Amino acid sequence: MTDHAEEQRNELEAIESIYPDSFTVLSENPTTFTVTVTSDIEEDGKTVEATLKFTYTEKYPDEPPLLEIYSQENLEDRDVEELLLLLEEQAEANLGMVMIFTLVTAVQERLNEIVDLMKNRWEEEKRQKEKEAEEAEKVAFHGTVVTIENFLAWKARFELEMAELRRKKQKEEEQSGKAKVTGKQLFERDHNLDTSDIQFLEDAGNNVEVDESLFQEMEDLDLEEDDPSFAPLEIASDED
Repeated sequence: MTDHAEEQRNELEAIESIYPDSFTVLSENPTTFTVTVTSDIEEDGKTVEATLKFTYTEKYPDEPPLLEIYSQENLEDRDVEELLLLLEEQAEANLGMVMIFTLVTAVQERLNEIVDLMKNRWEEEKRQKEKEAEEAEKVAFHGTVVTIENFLAWKARFELEMAELRRKKQKEEEQSGKAKVTGKQLFERDHNLDTSDIQFLEDAGNNVEVDESLFQEMEDLDLEEDDPSFAPLEIASDED
């Protein structure tokens, strides 16, 4: 008949001697203790840590101990779940023999793997940030590369903005009662236009030169002298 209590006492003494700095007894009845497991230290000083809590059942090691992740440092929730699953699998695989050292060793190896994965993730994040910084610098230096897609997007925004500006301008003109001025209205408003040509001729005096080749001979024109609308232009000189 197996003496479970004796096996448990012997194992407890062995675990205490193997892990003197990380072994702590929490209770003697039932026997409950913790072992803190820390990953290997990386070059940058980053580590992960898990404190495992074990409770002997009456028939241990013929049945698995009660297992718990008592505390942890720098582990994500999914890492904690994976560690607990690993402990349960190892416990089932080692039924019938004392197993605490085997369970602790399995967790130790897993923590080292987690640190390696974290290191790779940190390095990848660092590379990604450097890449994003380089891309941002290129955009700042060279500007945005024009493609059909971003040109059409810009054109659509531009047309909307111009349409909105025209709408606002039209609305403002309607509200202010401002109407468009025709050429005739402009001529009637600005009386300076009435005398601008005459003033030009007076200032020029007899020095006005006319290129007669630009005009047809008067007899070639189909005009009736008795037409009241026909009135030759007379230019007054200083001699008159």
